[in-house]
Order: sequence, then C-alpha cells, then structure tokens
Amino acid sequence: MARRQAERGRDMTEINNRLLTPDDPHPVSVERPDGVSPVFLTCDHAGNRIPGRLGSLGVADAELRRHIAWDPGAAEVARGLSARLDATLVLQAYSRLVIDCNRATHRPDSIASISEHTAIPGNSNLHPDHAAARAREIFHPYHDTIVAALDARRANGRQSILFCMHSFTPVYKGEPRPWHVGLLYNRDDRLARAMMTLMAEVPGLCVGDNQPYAISDESDYTIPVHGEQRGIPHVEVEIRHDLIETPEGQRYWAGRLEAWLTAALARLAGSSAGF
Repeated sequence: MARRQAERGRDMTEINNRLLTPDDPHPVSVERPDGVSPVFLTCDHAGNRIPGRLGSLGVADAELRRHIAWDPGAAEVARGLSARLDATLVLQAYSRLVIDCNRATHRPDSIASISEHTAIPGNSNLHPDHAAARAREIFHPYHDTIVAALDARRANGRQSILFCMHSFTPVYKGEPRPWHVGLLYNRDDRLARAMMTLMAEVPGLCVGDNQPYAISDESDYTIPVHGEQRGIPHVEVEIRHDLIETPEGQRYWAGRLEAWLTAALARLAGSSAGF
C-alpha cells in the first residue's frame, strides 16, 4: 500500500510539473524528412506560441509579436528554401521567451526575465522544476529530433550540411542595424566565406560578417553542438526581418539563398577548402 501511494504521489508530481497539455501543439515539426539534399535546415525560433499553462507570461500581445518573442519571417524563408532544395527542415514552435532553443539550458538567458527593455514577469523567480519542465518538453525534444535525424543520415552514409535560419530586428535597443543579411560562424568559416564572396557581387547588399551576432560556445547552441561537435559543414544565416515580413520578401530571399548556397557548395567541392 505504501509503495502504491508513493508511486501515485510521484505520478501526481509529474502531472503537476508538466508544461504542455493536449491542447498545446507539439514543439517540433519536421518538413521533408526524406529530402534528398545534403543541406539540413533548422529554425530555432520559428514560432511565438506560449503553452496555455503559462498564459501570456505577463507580456502584452503586441510585445509577443515583436522580435523579442521569435524570429519573424525566418520559418517562411526556411520553408521556401527547403522546398527549392528538397531539404529536410526542423522547426521549433514555441517562443524564445518560454525557453531559447539556441542557448544551453544552464545559461541565464535560456529563460530570460528581461528581453531588450521588456520585462518578462512569467520568467521571474522561476521555480527550478518549472524551468526543467520547459527544457524537458520543448528544448530537448527539438534538439533530440535534430540529433536523431543527423545520426540517421550519418548511419546511411549521407552527407549533412547544417544551415541554421534566423532573422534579426532592424533596430536593437534604439540602434539601427545597417546589414541586410548576416553570415555567422565560429571555428569553421568555409561555407560562410564562400557565400559572402558571392553576396559581395550584389550591388548595395550590406552583408554582416559575424554581424549582428557572432557565434560562440557560450552564446549559442545549435551550431556548436550539431555543427562543430559533429564536424559537419555549417553556417547560420540572419536576415533583417523587415525584408521578410511579406510573402514576396520571403520568396525573394529563399530564392537568393538557394542560388548563393548552391553556388558556394559547388565552388567548395572543387577547391582545396572543400568538404
């Protein structure tokens, strides 16, 4: 009897600590799982959903539509590129304000209590069990999906080239950002450099070299873990989101990225810096 009561108590604790309900969408979606392209696409901040149990995190609806909550336009560009290349794409549906899937879970900005100038009341003084539930039910399923897919490709002798799709805000803390697009890397810059060489041929295009962000082991997760630790080619692309707010802009940038990426991979294949 005592054992059954203890087990029932553990079951109730798990239920009480559970974050997602059947009414919440699954945190991960995979498009073109059997895509033939060596390119493997991810979108860490594809959505701005918040689990029903968290309400609005105390944040106004207008703020949840801003870049502090997600990467506007990034998912649509990634989907367009996936379709053009026939490439697998893994997307994460929940807001970065719930948990940032491009930050290690031990970092203080994994679950931010303030983003830019906006306070996130629902993240203040968060109980460790509740933080663990966000990691367990959102962060880990997303990255476990990426791991499983890349493992399967490697087991089948398939090449993988990791392409992480993001967008950035045109103005950050009052400072305008001049770049139209940025290419990010850390230890391995081969693909980024090859794409930047091609982008430099476009008149008027302002390309950020590790701008507006730079990748590091401390500040990022997807590229260091799934790209560098695996030793596979990779690049992170950031597009200024005012350029991809409309379907026309999204189609335009998906087409440009397809052209630059395809040409860059062809050049690298025939060079001493190739993969």
